[in-house]
Amino acid sequence: MTAATQRRLDIPELKNAERTELHPKLNRAHVRFIGLGKTYEGRQGPVAALQGIDLAIQRGEVFGIIGRSGAGKSSLIRTINRLEQPTSGRVLIDQVDIGEFDEDRLVALRRRIGMIFQHFNLMSAKTVWQNVELPLKVAGVPKEQREKKVRELLELVGLQAKHKAYPAQLSGGQKQRVGIARALVHDPDILLCDEATSALDPETTQSILGLLREINKRLGLTIVLITHEMAVIRDICDRVVVLEHGHVVEQGPVWEVFGNPQHEVSQTLLAPLQHALPEELQSRLQVQSSSSGAAVVLRLQFTGSASDEPDLAALFAALGGRVKLLQGGIERIQGHALGQLLLAVSSSPWNAEQLRERAGQWAQRVEVLGYVV
Repeated sequence: MTAATQRRLDIPELKNAERTELHPKLNRAHVRFIGLGKTYEGRQGPVAALQGIDLAIQRGEVFGIIGRSGAGKSSLIRTINRLEQPTSGRVLIDQVDIGEFDEDRLVALRRRIGMIFQHFNLMSAKTVWQNVELPLKVAGVPKEQREKKVRELLELVGLQAKHKAYPAQLSGGQKQRVGIARALVHDPDILLCDEATSALDPETTQSILGLLREINKRLGLTIVLITHEMAVIRDICDRVVVLEHGHVVEQGPVWEVFGNPQHEVSQTLLAPLQHALPEELQSRLQVQSSSSGAAVVLRLQFTGSASDEPDLAALFAALGGRVKLLQGGIERIQGHALGQLLLAVSSSPWNAEQLRERAGQWAQRVEVLGYVV
């Protein structure tokens, strides 16, 4: 970790009485929300965007915030740099309550927190170099230091050759790389990503996520990322929280939430990443066996709680008869094997319930879907 990322905000710590009320583990949190609420005035009265948010984000992790439109994601992330003033509750950064900061303290705070946006927010009349340099000029950084910093950042994001180009001459991914470089000019401790990949195509999204992972590892930044795309959470985040109507409905390590989502919202958001039952198979599926040659269709789900990937040879041998893999796959998230397999088992000495029990030795959840001929 660089010396810059080790620096604390130049602001007073919490009073001892306030600090001792916190759990020791939460004391180490880089960002903490305590009973956070945010209410907006609407045409028909107050609208609660956030209600009773209690979260702790650890230093150096990539923390994902996900939810449907209107869930409160943007409101929550913008309380970290006080672009949004909470209506109730507190936001602590390094155990410091930022709620009562005056303008000078807010300026210092925001220089320690970088932010990148969905639509890049670049100045069209300025070159790549000038866009990255601008925050340093505003802060009164000497020219020699500015040039050194901009050069280093453009090398970090891979845009050295584009330093004279204007935003209109760049691809979406290149524009976002400029936005990332600009967000890093003040050596922040925290990087906020507000739907940073939503305007990008899948290939470019992977490129930007790879860059964010590299920045996280190289600079030791805490990254807080909001998105409506579960694939982004899967590919980069350490932990995730799911919001709905301003409430936390689920949170935990990414592998755990992906492997065994508890809330309906989490299950709905994950549905596009999971293999639905093919329509062709659904049309042939029968609730009861219509002939002796019918195959039992099993859905095996792997939630990541087992230490190893499933041993398919041993599984198929335990099921007996002929076993066909109809659909599915296993992926690894944070060292855990997750996924599902759709199997058709025929000519087995075991009935459907026995097959379900035997398959349960390898899968965390097994369901008998029916029979096909």
